[in-house]
Amino acid sequence: MKEMEAKIYYIYHSGFAIETKNHFLVFDYYKDFIKNDELKQPSALLASENIKNMKNFFVFSSHSHEDHFNSSILDWDDYNNDIQYIFSKDIRIDENKSNYSFIEEGEEKLFKDVYIKAYGSTDIGISFLVKVDGLTIFHAGDLNWWHWKEDSLEEQIIAESLFKANIEKLKEEQCIDIAFFPVDPRLEESYYIGGEYFAKEINPQLLIPMHFGHEVSITKKFADRVKKLNVKAVEINYSGQEIIY
Repeated sequence: MKEMEAKIYYIYHSGFAIETKNHFLVFDYYKDFIKNDELKQPSALLASENIKNMKNFFVFSSHSHEDHFNSSILDWDDYNNDIQYIFSKDIRIDENKSNYSFIEEGEEKLFKDVYIKAYGSTDIGISFLVKVDGLTIFHAGDLNWWHWKEDSLEEQIIAESLFKANIEKLKEEQCIDIAFFPVDPRLEESYYIGGEYFAKEINPQLLIPMHFGHEVSITKKFADRVKKLNVKAVEINYSGQEIIY
């Protein structure tokens, strides 16, 4: 694999796997690849026979919500002793192993050649900034401009202010290669405002929408919308889709 290249696999919702030159990363896994007609073995990537052969395997969970954290990921440790887990501190796990690391906003950790920093969220937990194999990767978790119609005007103003303050902190990162960011259809006509603001202010090389459940069609709407910003956004069509950076 060439320098500055990665293979990205869409799992489901906010779950992604990323294969870089020397590492394998999984973010916010909670549900396996969804079977579809385009893939013969949609779950093969994270099958036990593959997990046991992976080197430099990092597993990230941004917070404890059930659509971002599934305790079944702890079982992967049974097949591979080279897994490092990075959890937001709000996640509660009964057993604490040496390869479990808990992190909160503002903390930085270095695991050999992998640098990790926790940024904030506008819900519980954190977002992740990861530098690995010459790439800078950002996974937003539940960091978003949560503009809910049913909220009061005061609540909407607070949500906007909190979101923009978090994005301002992230600007200290000079260049983000790959960013995963929520584009949530439950926000109705406001589904795009957080992602569009993020694209304008951060200008990642590749922007990958997430947090849309089964409603993959919203990713095309979003990608079309941010074209005018000269930001490349990915259209996701199915679980198991491979994206090349």
